[in-house]
Amino acid sequence: MGIDTVRAGTAGEAAGRRREQRGWYFYDWACSVYSTSVLTVFLGPYLTSVARHAADADGYVHPLGIPVRAGSFFAYSVSLSVILAVVVMPLVGSAADRTGRKKPLLGAAAYTGAAATTGMFFLDGDRYLLGGALLVVANAAQSVAMMLYNSYLTQIAPPAERDAVSSRGWAFGYAAGSLVLVANLVLYSAHDSFGLTETAAVRVCLASAGLWWGVFTLVPLRRLRDRHTRVEGAAVTPGLRQLAATLRDMRRHPLTLAFLLAYLVYNDGIQTVISQASVYGSEELGLGQSTLITAVLLVQVLAVAGALAMGRLARVYGAKRTILGSLVAWTLTLGAGYFLPAGVPVWFFVLAAGIGLVLGGSQALSRSLFSHLVPAGKEAEYFSAYEMSDRGMSWLGPLLFGVTYQLSGSYRSAIISLVAFFVIGFALLARVPVRRAIEKAGNPVPDTI
Repeated sequence: MGIDTVRAGTAGEAAGRRREQRGWYFYDWACSVYSTSVLTVFLGPYLTSVARHAADADGYVHPLGIPVRAGSFFAYSVSLSVILAVVVMPLVGSAADRTGRKKPLLGAAAYTGAAATTGMFFLDGDRYLLGGALLVVANAAQSVAMMLYNSYLTQIAPPAERDAVSSRGWAFGYAAGSLVLVANLVLYSAHDSFGLTETAAVRVCLASAGLWWGVFTLVPLRRLRDRHTRVEGAAVTPGLRQLAATLRDMRRHPLTLAFLLAYLVYNDGIQTVISQASVYGSEELGLGQSTLITAVLLVQVLAVAGALAMGRLARVYGAKRTILGSLVAWTLTLGAGYFLPAGVPVWFFVLAAGIGLVLGGSQALSRSLFSHLVPAGKEAEYFSAYEMSDRGMSWLGPLLFGVTYQLSGSYRSAIISLVAFFVIGFALLARVPVRRAIEKAGNPVPDTI
């Protein structure tokens, strides 16, 4: 009877863990539509066109009196969103670890982002400042919510399962992005049939992403559980003092910081490609919105397969080697993108296919690998630093992209400048002894890592 009781308890615990994992997947299902439809496809070209409509005779807009080339406004807005996220994320992360109440904070961040995204329906005419403000709020909120979401990984999956669970989460997100992009493509391509102008169709697509985000966030909020892991005397620590303590604590784990630095560099490049690819396609290559949507849809479909396939490769070769291989592929793909001929969609589709095959896996495995390097009880704090460069929240890449375009007037020069992030990131990651880093963090080392 005792053995049967233990087995029943173990089976019940496993069933509860799987239920939480399925709920966790659904947040990627909810929020990835924002990253895909809004950040990657519609908002870049549309906000750029709104800014150009408001620009002076020399092609500049003047937010707060600062002269900004209209073609750089979107990239600068992405960078500004990261500055806000950098301030907010460590404070929210330390509060989540202090109180153990991640779920209410996740809900608050998610619905702030969903509301800002839904508000993009009102972005028309020359309201480029409204678009920039909504983008900053939505991106920062997305960053905070993803930090909290990622920090659940260590709680819902034991070490041996994390690569697979993380990869399934990314696959869920890309599947949702594909589904909604098909609907977007139908609406945008046949907007006349729906009684909409082209501009109105774009605004409906933007707002619908916010509604999708809000509705499906209900699933993880019902299934995920709060866990109180750090309670002794920490609740009275002011937020800024806790942030300083977190930074001091991270210095005690230099190998974890070494991985984080590598990740921040190469993921900055990944996220900048994601957020600026549609601008490159429309402005430099002269491709239409329907072509861009189709290309991103191709990325989404192949990213599902790529995430799952790279998860399987990690079981054989380890997450670190698989990520390094993906960075080589990113470098080659981006280099090829520089030479794409204008006005030829087929080569843009080939480029999209290359990006899709490595996109999901490189992100999913980076998340699961980092989860092994985080000291127990400090997940949200450490993932706040991790999230500073995730999901299009990078700041240096968009800034470099925008400055390069502002100085050169060429999006080809801007896109090739991003190769540096992948080369430097590869070199930094190759030097990290991940097994020793996991041991130093006090965590069990998986057989293959």
